[in-house]
Parts: sequence; C-alpha cells; structure tokens
Amino acid sequence: MALIRCDFSSEALALSTSMTVLLPQQASTQIGLEGRANDAAPPVLYLLHGLTDDDTAWTRYTSIERYAAAKGIAVVMPQVHRSFYADERYGGKFWTFLSEELPSVVSSFFRVSTRREDTFVAGLSMGGYGAFKWALRQPERFAAAASLSGALDLVHMAEKDDRPHIAELIGRVFGDRPVAGTDDDLVHLLETKDPKDREVPRLMLRCGTEDHLVGHNERFVAACRRYGVDIDAEFGPGEHEWGYWDTQIQAVLDWLPLKN
Repeated sequence: MALIRCDFSSEALALSTSMTVLLPQQASTQIGLEGRANDAAPPVLYLLHGLTDDDTAWTRYTSIERYAAAKGIAVVMPQVHRSFYADERYGGKFWTFLSEELPSVVSSFFRVSTRREDTFVAGLSMGGYGAFKWALRQPERFAAAASLSGALDLVHMAEKDDRPHIAELIGRVFGDRPVAGTDDDLVHLLETKDPKDREVPRLMLRCGTEDHLVGHNERFVAACRRYGVDIDAEFGPGEHEWGYWDTQIQAVLDWLPLKN
C-alpha cells in the first residue's frame, strides 16, 4: 500500500488544504502485509473524519492501511476541520469542496475508478453525518455509504443541545439559517427522496450502546424505516472511541460490494 500525504490548493476554499490517500500496491515480499492490486483502476472509499480530527486521524489511530491493502481499495481522507461538511456561514465552502471539487482533484491526481459501483463513502461521528449527507444528496455517485457513531441528528443538536460549545459551533457553521427541513437535515433527505428512485446507495450504520450519540443513530434508523429506506443497522457494546472504530471499519470493508 502506498501512503500519500497530499497538500494542494483548493479553489472552493480559496486556500491550501490536504488529504491523506492510500493506494493499492502489490506487496508479496512485505512481511506481515497482504497487498492486492491489478491493472484496473481500483475502487475508492472516501473516508471522513470526526469533529476533533483531521485527515491523518484514520491512519494514526486505526490500521486502515493494513485493512485496505487486503481489499485492494484506495482510500481518500480529506481535511474539512470542524465544518460538518457544510458551506459554512462564517468560514469555508466545505460542502462545495467535498462534493464538487474533491472528486475531480482525486481523479486528476490518482488512478482510481470513477464508476458509481466502485465508489463508496464512510465516516465516524461528524464524518458519519457527512458520509450519509453526501450519499443521500448525490446518490448517483455512490454504491454504498456507512456511518460509525454518527452525529446524524443535526436538528436535535441545533435546537435542543444547549451546551455552549455546541451552540457556538452550530452558529458558526450555519449562522441564522435553519437546519430542519433543509438538505443539511438527514431526515429531510430521507423524507423527500423519490420513492421510485432506485439509486439510493446501500446504507450501513454501527453505533455503540454506550455512545453519547446512540440516540442520534436510533432516530435515524427509525426515520429510514418510516420512509422505506433499507439500512443495515447494528447496535452493540461500545463507546465513542477509536478501539470501536478500528473494529467496525473492518466490518465496513467486508460489507462493501467490492468486485473481486
């Protein structure tokens, strides 16, 4: 596996930013690592970070490089700071960066598949929210999306979470514009999807029962059932921590519809 730290200029953000990228490589002589690659452009997983992390977090705190090597999948981990993958009211246009600019930049820099059936997105906490938002707003792009311990109920955070740092965060990102009933509201995206639309990606959700965001996840699963959206959801022992996510990202990779 090749590990690339990529610093580049973003037109959408009007600043220099970074992403961490894993690319498949044959590794038959590397002790302790199974590497898979072939002549075809590899499938790609966009893997999103949480609120207090950056684009290096997944490689620092999990063994994602080793897991991805065995699957022959490229992994792209972008930097979005504390943006909730949104065009911030007071800040950068991170939704535009993620959804419009990043895939184009990745395709121009690296040889990865651009086919929908080879493209996936996943994330943890804030990144779980970002993964589902991206997949539901652009279902034509992804075959599957997964959320681990996702902060999925942004309406609850905006309207009912009275902790000062959360109110400050929501105010900076969204300003005075509402979240409920907009394309930043995951339940709204579920509710307004076309019932005849067969392009909705496969969805997977995992959350620990001791996680402080378990309520977010339970409400999202209930909304999926209410609006007829299939989701592979599982709750079990676990907290909001990297040991849980290291285990669950392996389950995500096993679940992805990769063509062997």
